[in-house]
Amino acid sequence: MGDVKIYKNIELNNPVMIAGWPGMGSVALGVVDYLRRKIGAVKFAEITVDRLSALDSVVVKNGLASLPATPKNTFYYRKNPDIIIFEGALQAHGRNGIILLNQVLTMALRLNVRRIFTGAAYPIPVSHKEEAGIYCAANDKALREFITKLDVHSMDEGHISGLNGILLGFAGERGIGAACLLATIPQYAISLPSPKASAAIIKLLSRMLNFEINTMELDEFSRDMDVKMALIEDRVKDVFIEDKAPEVPVIEKKVPPAVIEKIEKLFGEAKMDRSKASILKRELDRWDLYKLHEDRFLDLFREGLS
Repeated sequence: MGDVKIYKNIELNNPVMIAGWPGMGSVALGVVDYLRRKIGAVKFAEITVDRLSALDSVVVKNGLASLPATPKNTFYYRKNPDIIIFEGALQAHGRNGIILLNQVLTMALRLNVRRIFTGAAYPIPVSHKEEAGIYCAANDKALREFITKLDVHSMDEGHISGLNGILLGFAGERGIGAACLLATIPQYAISLPSPKASAAIIKLLSRMLNFEINTMELDEFSRDMDVKMALIEDRVKDVFIEDKAPEVPVIEKKVPPAVIEKIEKLFGEAKMDRSKASILKRELDRWDLYKLHEDRFLDLFREGLS
């Protein structure tokens, strides 16, 4: 990826690290960005990134295309309580992602970090009106039990994609206890910012690490997002909140060509008439194809929103 540049030598007493990279609902980035601004964290190091290694698109503005700015990967700190915040602007994949993770963990070991927390979204079929719940996964049993005693659910099974999740595995191999705090968000809004979820994680961190923080700015952002969420929810409620139709047993797992043709036809009809979306959803569920077409299906309800 690049080199680690140290701008200020610091001494901390067994600090905790809070790390975040881009992900669904911008939950993790929302946590680290808000925290480092509101607790007065000071930049002390960064990991430089080869511009070409991170390049996967161009930026278009007013019809003109240009190369994007080089993503930043920055370390911040504050004392009393001693906290390190790592904010990664790039969700690196493959070898580059592992190199970046190892650089972050090397810094953690150098500063005697005792625990690392990351954040993520936990999409479920829930209304935007509901408070965000918190689940956790940890690489250490004692850490998991400590967190779940704070009215946090244990994530017993599943996968956490991206660096916010992979960090737990690599941190464990290097002897650092780490946990990912996952806040629930509406399943239909994974592409929208979820400040309510970020705020829920921040409030939990403030309890665990014993610091005070005002989340009023995030709360106001949440109220603004609720307006957009309400518009989406009004469009999808007949699909996600309807009574489930009786399941039709699937005798053969292989999807017949006629079914694929029917689903394509339903996508076309649902695009013109969203009342057909519930029929489409049932057909996708019947053949276990919803996950495969989830983004395409949700796009039917995102049109017209900004």
